[in-house]
Amino acid sequence: MKIAIHKTCTDFESYRAARVKSLFNVESGADFSLNVELPINDSNWQIGVIVGRSGSGKSSIGEKLGKFYEPIWAKNKPIIDAISPKGDFNAIANALSAVGLGSVPTWLRPFHVLSNGEKFRATMARLVCDAPDFAVVDEFSSVVDRQIAKVGAGSFAKAWRRTGKQVVLLSCHYDILDWLQPDWVLDTTNGQYERGRLRRRPKLRMSIYETNWRYWSLFEPHHYLKLPHMIAATCYVASINNEPVAHVAIAPRPGLIEVRASRLVVMPEWQGAGVGMAFLNTVCNRYKQGLNRFQKPMPTLFHTSHPGLAAALRNDTKWTQVSAKLHGDNKKRGSESIMKSAKKKGITAPGGAGYGGHFRAIQGFRFIGN
Repeated sequence: MKIAIHKTCTDFESYRAARVKSLFNVESGADFSLNVELPINDSNWQIGVIVGRSGSGKSSIGEKLGKFYEPIWAKNKPIIDAISPKGDFNAIANALSAVGLGSVPTWLRPFHVLSNGEKFRATMARLVCDAPDFAVVDEFSSVVDRQIAKVGAGSFAKAWRRTGKQVVLLSCHYDILDWLQPDWVLDTTNGQYERGRLRRRPKLRMSIYETNWRYWSLFEPHHYLKLPHMIAATCYVASINNEPVAHVAIAPRPGLIEVRASRLVVMPEWQGAGVGMAFLNTVCNRYKQGLNRFQKPMPTLFHTSHPGLAAALRNDTKWTQVSAKLHGDNKKRGSESIMKSAKKKGITAPGGAGYGGHFRAIQGFRFIGN
């Protein structure tokens, strides 16, 4: 594919324009020309990147390739409703989780109130759900923190490859290339085109610490449920480059036959990088081997209502699903049971107490290891 670009505008002759021409020995700024050979007419690729400094022609080339992907977001709808309105709920939830936007409260907010990082990931989730045959994305990751950009690029690439479609990403940042692992790259700064280069995603070295609830305040705002601390729990925190990135709590079940894991949280800037599952599996494997305060091998149970996390656990061969409850318990029956138990003990239970009454689907899993 040959792309020829020529843009022109008025050659201004104002005092300041004339002074600039004189000072910097520039005849005119009215013309811009660029000729590019881009051999991408075949279908044997999925992700292409046009990268280069600002003003080097990235957007101009992108315009020649196709219409920019710029979805219109409704201001009166949360993003969970705005993305693929007629699509499958689980597919949308999985897409949001896959691109690293796993914070459920964020799903309930309209697009215009999100942070730049959340907007970036929400747009990428919508692109994955829309899955057009060919898409061009301008300023990919340009307005977000570089840590979010790199992890977000890697998680988007994994999700996009499952669609089987083609996308061209335009960016002025080179730090995302190894995370994206694109099929081809055009560098508009030096004019070089490369295809078939094997890029390796940077390795992450994670440290895990056994602790108590002292660090929970850092993670609690990002957990989708607000619950009291687990009784007799041991907490674990993962860090990368001395930065806390993930948290989980492990509590024994009656009889010390097994333990239960809960309060798994991955910081937003690390969601989608695979940190959460690697962290959880490592901790659960230690309990399976008896490397715990009880010095006893025990399997781990884990329950979640997060559709993205449930899907990840189902796809991991180290876990097996043991239960699936599609709705909560009958709150009236739970209240009656509490009142009856309190009466036997000679105490008065608070009015309205009871468990259930919600529609939260809870799925249970057991860690079985390799």
